[in-house]
Formats: sequence, structure tokens, C-alpha cells
Amino acid sequence: MTLEELRREMDQVDDRLVALFQERMQVAGKIAAVKQEQHLPVLNAKREREKLEDVAGKTVPEMQEYTRVLYALLFELSRAYQDQILGRHSGLLDTVKGAIANTQPLFPQSPSVSCCGVAGAFAQQACEKLFRNPKMVYVQDFDHVFTAIEKGLCQYGVLPIENSTAGSVKQVYDAMIAHDFYIVRSVRLPVRHNLLAKPGVKKGDIREIVSHEQAIRQCSEFLKTLGDVKITTCENTAVAAETVANSDRTDLAALSSRECAELYGLNCLAEDVQDSVNNHTRFICITKKLEIYPGADKTTLMMVLPNKPGSLYKVLARLYALGINLIKLESRPIPTRDFEFMFYLDLETSVYSDDFARLLAELDGMCEQFQYLGSYSEVIG
Repeated sequence: MTLEELRREMDQVDDRLVALFQERMQVAGKIAAVKQEQHLPVLNAKREREKLEDVAGKTVPEMQEYTRVLYALLFELSRAYQDQILGRHSGLLDTVKGAIANTQPLFPQSPSVSCCGVAGAFAQQACEKLFRNPKMVYVQDFDHVFTAIEKGLCQYGVLPIENSTAGSVKQVYDAMIAHDFYIVRSVRLPVRHNLLAKPGVKKGDIREIVSHEQAIRQCSEFLKTLGDVKITTCENTAVAAETVANSDRTDLAALSSRECAELYGLNCLAEDVQDSVNNHTRFICITKKLEIYPGADKTTLMMVLPNKPGSLYKVLARLYALGINLIKLESRPIPTRDFEFMFYLDLETSVYSDDFARLLAELDGMCEQFQYLGSYSEVIG
């Protein structure tokens, strides 16, 4: 047979599949009505396991795994359709709707904002992109940013969450597990690193460079060109610049910003030394109370899934079934459990959409622990 003949044959098979799929979903809808009458949950895990074994047993061996995957997705679609018919939603959706109704339409302009480091930090630049005239409060580390908003010392906190070159900021993700907060906005900031030293110091004089570990990773190729130079990590790039400015040493330099060069009276020995010209860091803005501002089209969730095969797949399949784009998936070990992980999901979906409402209703029952961290929009710096 020719390729065209085989494609026509495939089209005929697809026509039958579409008709059967619609018939199957209609039956699923009838089952939903019966479950509602009998006050039964949509998910019947035992029935699904038995059904998977049954259909796999009716399939030739080389097709059994494909059949399992197909039917696992069919089950997800059927449950999503049943939930839609029943109009079920979680109490969380009411909380989200309340936050939308009670949040002021304009983002605050001059609040108190906590960030890690000292004057000149990239977090300060992120704050100035988010707010017109923020009242900055500098704290020692990421954990203290969370604490500042929890104790009401600041209205907001700003934290780096990921870099386009160096990846996720693991310390921030780890701190998320221990704190209560909501994300209200994010900002993507271009980051340019420079080699800074005291006036009169030359590049060949440098024997030690100090900076934040993320900046060091982002400039790894440049650092290799300097030969036998000691690399020392510190709290952040602004602290590095301040350390050099306050030191009597003439062999010490910092990887930091041009703003810090001006602020601390340092000279730039080499500019734009990051490995990638497209080097961006994404910062999140957090607060204690849930606030959802107009235009929110990103959502962050935190979840612990049952420690068994297919748990994560079921979540991802549900996102696919609802047409929701997953833009980031991060996993971090849970300190109190052996080889178990907390998953963080960044989703691209409007907080006002029906799919978002259905997702909240469906995910809660699929997770051992489920936490909504907020819906927000992102500013491009």
C-alpha cells in the first residue's frame, strides 16, 4: 500500500475512535450523575487499577504499555469531565474569589519591603521595578525575608527564585517549606556582573574574589581565565562590594553590579563578565495575606504526592487534560522524610478561567499535601 492509502486507512480508524471516545465520555457523564445520587467520590482507584489490568490483558504484549498510558489518560479526562458536570469545587476556590474581590485594583506604590543584603543588591533593583518608592528593609538572609513578613515587620518581601544561567535558588525553595506566605507578583530582571576593586588596583593584582554563589556560577567561564584566584562566597553581591570597599587589601575584588561600583566607590576592572549575555534572574514578591491583583495569569502551587508510581504523572496528565501550561516544575527534599519530595509548580493560566477553578477542585484530592501559593502577573525589568 502507498503512504496515501495507509493515511486514508488511518483516517477511517480515527473516525471510529472519535465516535467511540464521545460515546465513552457520555457514559462517564451518566456515571457522574449516579455517583452524585449515591454520594460517591469521582475517583475510584480500585476500579481504575482493575480496568488497567483488564485492558492490558486484552492487548498483544508489545502494545500493553501503550494501552496502559492511553487508558490512564482516558481516566484523567473522564474524571475531569465528571467533576465539570457535577460542578464540584474546593473551599480554596472561595478563598481565591474572596481575595480577588477584596484586593485593591492598583498595586501598592510605597510599601515597606524586606530583601536580603545591603544597599545596591539586585533585590533592591527588583524592588524598584515592582514599586515606585519602596521603603527598603535589609535583612541578613532569605529566611529573615520570610520572617519579616510573617511578623508584620514589612508588608512585602522580595526574593530571587531562579536564574536563566545558574538555575533555581535552592535555599529559597527550601525555606518555602517552613513558612506561610503568598506570591503577589514576580519580576524578571536582567543581571550584569562586573569585577570591582578599590581605586588603583589592577586586574593582575587580584588574588581573591568574593561574591554570592549564584553570581560565581553565572561567571564561571570568566573566573577560569583568572588562573589561581581564590573564590569566596558571601550573602550577596552587594555585600561583596561592601566587603571590598571596607577592606584594606589591594588584592581583593568582588563580582557585583555597576550600581554597587558607584555606591561603594569601586572601579570596574572588567564589565559584563557573566557567561551569558541573556542572563536574567526572576524575583518573587511575597506577603502574608493573599492578594490577587487584576491580570493575574500565573499560579504557583506546592504539593506532596503519594510515594507510589504514577502520582506525578496523574497531576501532569490533569494539567494536560485541562489545557494548562506548566512553565516550571521544581522538586526539593522534605527534611523530615526520607527520599520524599515537595513539588513546586508554576502554571500559566488565568485566575479567572474555568480551567483554573476545575484544577483547584481536582488537585486537592490527588495530593497528600496541597498548598496554593498565589496567582499573580510578572513584570519584565
